Amino acid sequence: MNFNHETAVKEIAVSSPAAAQILENAGVDYCCGGSRPLDEACTAAGVSAEDILARLGAGGEQVTPGDANWVSAPLSELTGHIQQKHHGYVRSAIPRIGALLDKVKAKHGANHPEIGTIESLFSRLGQEMIAHMQKEEIILFPYIVRVERARKEGAAVERPFFQTVRNPIQMMMNEHDAAGDLARQIRKASSEYAPTPDACPSYKNLYNELREFEADLHQHVHLENNILFPRALEIESRGEN
Repeated sequence: MNFNHETAVKEIAVSSPAAAQILENAGVDYCCGGSRPLDEACTAAGVSAEDILARLGAGGEQVTPGDANWVSAPLSELTGHIQQKHHGYVRSAIPRIGALLDKVKAKHGANHPEIGTIESLFSRLGQEMIAHMQKEEIILFPYIVRVERARKEGAAVERPFFQTVRNPIQMMMNEHDAAGDLARQIRKASSEYAPTPDACPSYKNLYNELREFEADLHQHVHLENNILFPRALEIESRGEN
């Protein structure tokens, strides 16, 4: 696939995990802001679009044997993957990072008040993500799987209380935006996850964990905003024609 300055970044990210990683490494928003053209997204990130295109041309579109093609895989498999890989990671990371924040704040909080700010932001982010995932697992994902199965079998699907999948999807996307904003605030408060000169090993580990948490959030939101949700909307619409 040939990319240019006007290509939407979500199209680049969807092309392969390697291409998404190039955007991730450059700090280009390909999940919540995936509809923006590459030029605009690169300007917002403070990076060169020409540099990104050069990296993509140097092999960013290659897909390794272990990569799954979520663009065409059954949505039951995709939702299962999101729950196992990303929801599972979030549930294990929140208490682990919370404990690190408590430890680092107790030792360094007096000299580094930003740790308290990060702790407050991460607490909000964790609470919002837990509630968000529960809504997906209990309501949205099961409905998407039912619709996909019904379309394959030529059967009807009872209209849900939310009327159309578009409604919970819009809610989930709004919550993705809110989570992304909190993650950006954490990154800013931590000076791009740069430990201070007096940082102990726990302090450094905390920032590494926070960096990993944000990277996982980006991939998590990318799979939903750019692949799962558009496909779910398309599948549901087949029964409306």
